Amino acid sequence: RIHPAGDYVDRGYYSLDCVLLLVALKVRYPDRVSLTRGNHECRQITQVYGFYDECLRVHGTTNVWKHFTDLFDFLPLAAIVDDAIFCPHGGLSPSLDRIEHVQKLDRYVEIPHEGPICDLMWSDPDERYGWGISPRGAGYTFGQDITETFNHENSLQFIVRAHQLIMEGYQWQHANGVLTLFSAPNYCYRCGNQAAIMLLDESLNKSIIQFDPAPRHQHGPEGKTKIKALPDYFL
Repeated sequence: RIHPAGDYVDRGYYSLDCVLLLVALKVRYPDRVSLTRGNHECRQITQVYGFYDECLRVHGTTNVWKHFTDLFDFLPLAAIVDDAIFCPHGGLSPSLDRIEHVQKLDRYVEIPHEGPICDLMWSDPDERYGWGISPRGAGYTFGQDITETFNHENSLQFIVRAHQLIMEGYQWQHANGVLTLFSAPNYCYRCGNQAAIMLLDESLNKSIIQFDPAPRHQHGPEGKTKIKALPDYFL
């Protein structure tokens, strides 16, 4: 099974290709592909960071964008692997102490500006203990004590999330209670970061694979790389 953890669109030239492939894989292999929602799978963010513009440029209409953002409202807010690994896109919420609380949320909405759904999409682990105000302006920061309590109360091994640029592609925090995986190499075509994915076997033994971006395509007899001007949402 594969489980991408959200943010399939925006801040890239090929958002449509990416999300179309993932949806096609979900249709072809419904029991082997799990797609959960990220903070960019919503109407407001995609109008700012590129997906709306790409749909309009490629198709000459906003209908494709509208259909996809309607679809995003149906994506699960998180996943759980073998009752042992909790997988939100962002992080934890002070409103959600247990997995059952997540399951009771009405997810069929645009991502709100605050509240538990917002927190699952936007929150980040932090070195400071307790809950903190997020510098992102949405969600919270949460410390090791919050992670340990949540994992203990829900009999979890650890939390896997995405949402943050990590130069090596992955980072363990909170005494291995939280793993951040970032799978977009050379983010925004300028960050120079590696990306990573995690493999799990049937016994939940884990291995992490890091990878670099694909080489830039070369064009013309001189072999010079054509670099598009970066739109504002890449900066």
